[in-house]
Amino acid sequence: MEVNPNSQQSTGSSVAPNALGNVQRPGEYLRQIRVSQNRDIESVAKDLKIQLKTLNALEQDDYKALPEATFIKGYYRSYAKYLNVDANILIQRFDEIYQNDTGLLPNHALNNSPIKIMGKLPGSNSERNRKWVKRGLIALAVLVILFLVVTGIQKWSAKKSAATDAKPQQSDVQVMAMNDGGASSEAGDQLVLNFNQPTSVKIVDGTGKVLATGRQDSTLTLHGSSPFQIRLDDAKAVSLSLNNEQISLSPYTVNGKAEFRLSR
Repeated sequence: MEVNPNSQQSTGSSVAPNALGNVQRPGEYLRQIRVSQNRDIESVAKDLKIQLKTLNALEQDDYKALPEATFIKGYYRSYAKYLNVDANILIQRFDEIYQNDTGLLPNHALNNSPIKIMGKLPGSNSERNRKWVKRGLIALAVLVILFLVVTGIQKWSAKKSAATDAKPQQSDVQVMAMNDGGASSEAGDQLVLNFNQPTSVKIVDGTGKVLATGRQDSTLTLHGSSPFQIRLDDAKAVSLSLNNEQISLSPYTVNGKAEFRLSR
């Protein structure tokens, strides 16, 4: 027969008590029940999935070698159910002797535990607020990134459009030859236009032939019969000569545009 050194009553018989004695300790009582049912402690530890040293301490009522009171009560309830005895009496007796053995209240674990039954964790509101602040900052960062991306695309499109406008477009200019023969191409009057920036022009000679039309940004030499009908969208961008004589465009310029007839 096993003997519990902490037991406060004689255990001279292996017969299980009918009830917990007035001074009997919970662990000793459970040990007696186990012995009366011919169960070895190793099998019980394996069945209950409790470490053998823990079960030994539980039967010896060695509370200082066990976890907090909450866990001890849980062990008692599991062990009592396993042996088919009333757990409530054990818990009541445990509450009576636990403080005397340890100097702690039997419910101290509940008071100090971070787990609150049917309640909120401390600081749950602040934790929730931190989550919302974090989400807000992430959303703000996403908006800033989207704004920068859109702004970058707009600037890139504007630069591309400006570069396209500034690029010389020689194909926009249509220069019309007066005659098919090389010798006769020098016949008539000669117009020479020099450009300091691209602008649109239209030149028609006295016979009604269109000598040039469209945008131009380099020197343009034309031959035709005067008088010439000339239109320049930006007169300041053009210097004009007729038969090697420089022509001032300021008398014909209105709001930056010049449209006039020119003859020799």
